[in-house]
Amino acid sequence: MACGTCLGRFSKSGKFRLQITALEYLAQYAKHKVWVKQSSEMSFLYGNSVTKSGMGRITESIPQYAGVVVYNLQGIPLGFGIAAQTTEACKDLEPGGNVVLHQADIGEYLRVEDDMF
Repeated sequence: MACGTCLGRFSKSGKFRLQITALEYLAQYAKHKVWVKQSSEMSFLYGNSVTKSGMGRITESIPQYAGVVVYNLQGIPLGFGIAAQTTEACKDLEPGGNVVLHQADIGEYLRVEDDMF
């Protein structure tokens, strides 16, 4: 028996993996944020990474491989991922280059609902 919010699970190798249920808490305290354009929201919610052409805004001085929370332009958190590039490198990136590598999104509630809990 358990109560509360499941933030993640330990893998068989002993590593802790965050689940989408942690998004509410991550979004409150996130330093690094990326906002996606409306045209790229559905792509991210289907499990794809965020490209430069789909990025609306990005916070300053995000280091490479830092954890980021992905928002839509209305400020609703959609998921989280890993920064593929620094903020400075994103300015010189080609339009198809990855900015955020997908880890989890709110669409997972429907895609993997049987394995979620």
